[in-house]
Amino acid sequence: MQGIKHIIFDLGGVILNLDYQRTYKAFEELGIKDFTGLYNQYQATRLFDDLETGRVSPEEFLQAMRVHVHPEVTDQQIIDAWNAMLLDFPLQRLQLLQQLQLHYDIYLLSNTNAIHLEKFNHILQESRGIPSLDVFFNKTYYSHLMGYRKPEKEAYQLIIDNHGLNPAATVFIDDTLPNIEGAKAVGLQTIHLQAPKTILEIFKTAVGSQD
Repeated sequence: MQGIKHIIFDLGGVILNLDYQRTYKAFEELGIKDFTGLYNQYQATRLFDDLETGRVSPEEFLQAMRVHVHPEVTDQQIIDAWNAMLLDFPLQRLQLLQQLQLHYDIYLLSNTNAIHLEKFNHILQESRGIPSLDVFFNKTYYSHLMGYRKPEKEAYQLIIDNHGLNPAATVFIDDTLPNIEGAKAVGLQTIHLQAPKTILEIFKTAVGSQD
C-alpha cells in the first residue's frame, strides 16, 4: 500500500462477522412482520439513526420498540434480538491488526450503539480474553459517542482533524458503498470490501512489504 501511512477500519463485516438475517428473524419471532422496513444494512428509520448517534438512549430505544413487538416480550428479548446479528472475531483478523500496528497508524470508525458496543466487547472477552477493541487501534470511534455516523462527512473529518491525518495518505475500508462514497468526499483513499473477500487478502503482501 504505497504512500499509505494511516488506515481507518469499519467494524461490522470487516473485522467482526455479521449476519443481519439473524436479527431480522429474531424480531419477526417477537412479532415484527417486516423488520427490514425499520432497519437494514443500508437504511434505517429515525429511531435507529438516533440510537447510532446517541440521541436516543438504550432505554428509550427499548421503550420505542415495545410498540412493534408482542405485549409479553421482555426488554432482554429485544436486546437479544438486536444483538443476534453480532457473530465472532476471526482470530486471523485480530492478528493482522496487531501486525498492522507495527507499520501504520490504525483507527476504527463504526456506526454502532451502546447495546452493540457492550455485546461485541463481551464476545471479544469471552472468545479471545480481550476486554476491548481499544488494544488493536490508536483510537476507536463509535458513532453513538461521536454524535455522527457514516456517511456524514463529520464522522470522517473528526478523525482526520483529531490526529492531523493527511487524507491522501489515509485509506478507509468499509463493506458498505455509501460509507465509501462519504469517505471519498473528504479526500480519503478507499477500499470497498466486498464478500467473500476479507481484509486478510487486502493486506496479504502489504505488511511484509513495509520496512
